[in-house]
Amino acid sequence: MTVPINPAAIDIFLQPGEIYIGDRGTRIRTVLGSCVSITFWHSRLLLGGMCHYMLPRRGTARTGAPDGRYADEALDLIFGEMRAAGTRPREYQAKLFGGGRMFAAADGHGALDIGTRNIEAGRRLLRRHRLEPASAHLAGAGHRSIIFDVASGDVWVRHMAEQANLRKAA
Repeated sequence: MTVPINPAAIDIFLQPGEIYIGDRGTRIRTVLGSCVSITFWHSRLLLGGMCHYMLPRRGTARTGAPDGRYADEALDLIFGEMRAAGTRPREYQAKLFGGGRMFAAADGHGALDIGTRNIEAGRRLLRRHRLEPASAHLAGAGHRSIIFDVASGDVWVRHMAEQANLRKAA
């Protein structure tokens, strides 16, 4: 399958540590290794957003503004944007992606399994906010490219380890 093309949509590419919220005319893309992205979609208003975090939490105490590189702070940032748009996080459908194993030890197991820790952090934070992911594409080896179409709420995933064609995840 291929991703439907909406020539009027703007494409936003998220780097690690970034968040973005847009309307129905937006497509949000990113590439994930051990990082995790959570998409949020408001089906009635056709608003949606995505965060792309690198680590479960800071190793030191938080100082200053929230930093989107850390799971808990990324959610604080995106939830703030939702509230600024006059909506509440519980009005959104969440989907969870990434957390791939990017490095293996000599014995073939994950030496630095940051991906698993990132997945656990995302699930824990969503539960804390009483959000259950509508779908997920997590773990495994390799990286993923994801495309979130805010108009439809669809998220397309290409998982490179699977050598799969681009397919609709949910």
